[in-house]
Parts: sequence; structure tokens; C-alpha cells
Amino acid sequence: MVENNEVELSEAEAEQYDRQIRLWGLESQKRLRASKVLIIGLCGLGAETAKNIILSGVKSVCLLDNEKLKEIDLYSQFLTPPDKVGENRAEASLQRARALNPMVDVTAETRAVDDLPDEYFTTFDIVCATGLKQEQLERINNVCRDSNKKFLCGDVWGMFGYMFADLVDHEYSEEIVQHKAVKRGPDDTEKNARETVSITVKRRAIYVPLQNALSADWRRPELRSRLRRGDPSYFVLKILLRFRDEYNRNPDPAKRKSDTETLLRMRDELVKELSLPAGFISDDLLTDVYGIVAGAAAVVGGVIGQEVVKAVSQREPPHNNMFFFNPVKCVGFVELYGQ
Repeated sequence: MVENNEVELSEAEAEQYDRQIRLWGLESQKRLRASKVLIIGLCGLGAETAKNIILSGVKSVCLLDNEKLKEIDLYSQFLTPPDKVGENRAEASLQRARALNPMVDVTAETRAVDDLPDEYFTTFDIVCATGLKQEQLERINNVCRDSNKKFLCGDVWGMFGYMFADLVDHEYSEEIVQHKAVKRGPDDTEKNARETVSITVKRRAIYVPLQNALSADWRRPELRSRLRRGDPSYFVLKILLRFRDEYNRNPDPAKRKSDTETLLRMRDELVKELSLPAGFISDDLLTDVYGIVAGAAAVVGGVIGQEVVKAVSQREPPHNNMFFFNPVKCVGFVELYGQ
């Protein structure tokens, strides 16, 4: 939980965040102003996530990336100007990121994730990671859990995207609208007069680590029943993470033919391994997972930013625990895995 006991909004902050304060309340905005966020990976999705979090009015955002900016990044990464190609992506993003909201302290970290000690990640209230291998994601997630820090991760391949959230043991408040019968006076003859009232309810959500979510036991009847819904996004994610882990990169547009063949082979292996129905994971979902389409990054980055705000402000039920954007169906949905 982000403490806000010592945070007071200045007159300028109250004016800038006036709409947000009216939307989710002063106490929630104070919690945001006390929170420190780490964003790993300044690809197109990382830029969208950073934009949304910076505009929300957190205390600080650290942009972590050890990779150089490439021309292909410019198709979806709007925080980096073209003349910064060849420079570090985090540092190249600083000027535009800071201009989004001068009241937020935005910094850059250029070391690789594997070169950073576990203690580094515990200095933040929330960690958002993109573009990492599964082992790296699980390491950071476990470090965050041990320190009761919030962890989110996500990726976009082509137009397919996902987000995972582990908020550990999360408490939040939810506004519920209820209807009750009323009698306006002794002469009131209307028997069914009703009015609506809003009450605030305290709730609690328990999360599981990424490792549990990605190793869900599909022999369980409640999971097998999901196959009848017909959406294979969870398995597409497993294939794409397996590709990244094995080849230390994402599918490459310059190697589209060979990489697509590899992805389809991995698909067939996973179908056999988990006894999935034949044809459950269509070729279409694995033939257009190249680069990052800006529109998909905006969708997934918007969801991650929204979930960070909900997690920090402790307002409204957060997603538990996976969000997927399926481009073939053009639909986004939330599913719970690992429990």
C-alpha cells in the first residue's frame, strides 16, 4: 500500500489534477502523488504505459532500458524523436516524457535488468515490465512479492497483446449503487417509490505470481471448460514467450518466413503437450505477430496505466489477473489463471 500520510497537494497540483480529484477523490490523488513507478522497456508499449502513468500524477517514474533506439521503434514509440536513433531508448525518451507533466520526476536507468540487484526493484511501489524473458519477469515478480510491491507486465507482438497483474494482497474500495423503498410522507399513496443510494464497500483481492499463472494445470475440469469458449490467447502468449526465451528476440519481420514456421512448430508442440483440440490455435494468430502496431500498444498501454492508477489509488476493482487483446476477434477480455 502506498502511504499518503505526509503528502499534501500544492495549489498548482490541486488545479492541475482537479478533474482527477473529482473523479476518484482527494485521498486517491494523494496516494498517486506519493507513488514511485518503474517502467522497464521503452518500446511502443512502454511509451504508452509511461505516458498514461505520468499524466496520472504520480511522484516519480523511472524509465529503464539498456537497448539502443532503432528506426523500427519509431513506428510506435512516440517519446523518441527520429534524430535520437542509435541512442539509449530510456535517455532518448526523457525530454518528451518530462514535458507530459513537469510535476512528475522522470529519470532514466540504462543498466540491464540482469545487472541490477534484487534490492533495486524494491525501491519502487509498482514495477511495470515489458520486453523481458519469462525467467526475468518471474524473478522481478518474486522480488516484488517478497517486499509486498505491486508488479505488472505486458507485451505487444504485432496487434496481439497481454497484461498480467500481481498486486499480492490488495485492498480497495468500491462504490455500489443500491435501490431502497421510500415513503415520502403520511399521505403518500405510491407504494413502490424507490430511490438509489451509493455506498462504499471495502473489498480484498488475492493474486498469484506470474509463474503460477503461466503454469496453470489444464487437466483441471474448470480450465478445460474454458476451451469451449474458443479463445486461445493464453496459449499464444506461451508460444511467444517460449520463442523469446529460446531465440533471445521477438519474431523478426526480416525473417518472417522462417520465424512463422518456427512459431507454428511451437504451436503444434504445445497443442500436443497440453492435449488441446486440433485447430484451436489458428495460423492467423501467429502470422501477424511482427513489430508493434501502435494501435494495439495504445490499447494495452491504456489498460496497464488504468490498472496502475486503480492499484495505487485503491479505488474500484482491478483486473485479476490477465488481460488479452485478440486482434483476430478485435476484442479485449480479462481471465484469471493460476488459482
